[in-house]
Amino acid sequence: MIATSARATGQPAVIRRAQPADVDTCGLTCYDAFTTLNKLHSFPPDFPSPDAAKHVISMMFSHPGFYCVVAEQDGKIVGSNCMDERSAIAGIGPITIAPSVQNGGVGRQLMMAVMDRAAERRFPGVRLVQAAFHNRSLSLYAKLGFDIREPLVVMQGRPIHQVPQGYSVRRAVENDLEACNALCRRVHGHDRSGEMSDAIAQGVARVAERGGRITACASIVGFFGHTVAENSSDLQALIGGVDEFAGPGFLLPTRNTELFRWCLNHGLRVVEPMTLMTVGLYNEPAGAFLPSILY
Repeated sequence: MIATSARATGQPAVIRRAQPADVDTCGLTCYDAFTTLNKLHSFPPDFPSPDAAKHVISMMFSHPGFYCVVAEQDGKIVGSNCMDERSAIAGIGPITIAPSVQNGGVGRQLMMAVMDRAAERRFPGVRLVQAAFHNRSLSLYAKLGFDIREPLVVMQGRPIHQVPQGYSVRRAVENDLEACNALCRRVHGHDRSGEMSDAIAQGVARVAERGGRITACASIVGFFGHTVAENSSDLQALIGGVDEFAGPGFLLPTRNTELFRWCLNHGLRVVEPMTLMTVGLYNEPAGAFLPSILY
């Protein structure tokens, strides 16, 4: 999730590692940046309040699986960026820059800081999700080498509460981790074990079973989670079996038209368009995993 846009200062920022004491300032900057950008384009805010943004930033800054940096100008924090290092493919975001200093090069500096880290740690690939209506960030990431992988939409609405016959949906437990990893490797060519392990420990991960085996699993069906399944029917079971869609909603690849129409026909609505972008080595060709992935 990426937000950048507005005024240039031309003054280079000082980039350093984030610290717990930075959470309040960075959380407020995160909220202001995304809210300002979304309102400018007539979309609802991604965070309902400054406290919600601070909660996300606090988790990332304090988690050993995240590499987080801040940008300072004149001794004041003006932005931050994080990279999720818990799995084989690193994930960038949220990157946020204070509206008063946007378009002055701070975003590029924050991106280069985490991309240099990814190169040092030899990650085979890096992903990010970008607001599709934001042309400037799209252009920046393209210049930095990111390729557009999939058009996405954020879906939200009342829980469907409809699990097809032959399926069961339940909370994931520790013993499910290897089955979820194996499923992700079959679909992606790599797993997201670190993310699933954390989600299981937090009690938010879910699995769908068919024929006595796990055919879909989710770290959480929501904005900061991911879901993988054998096919669209398995995804429908998992979506239909949860009690809420966390945060602004879940990310759905719109080229999976079967799943997209199913969600619309069951009362879910499109909140905003997003774009998945990646750089590095991905095992699957673009679109190969469309039937079976929520991001």
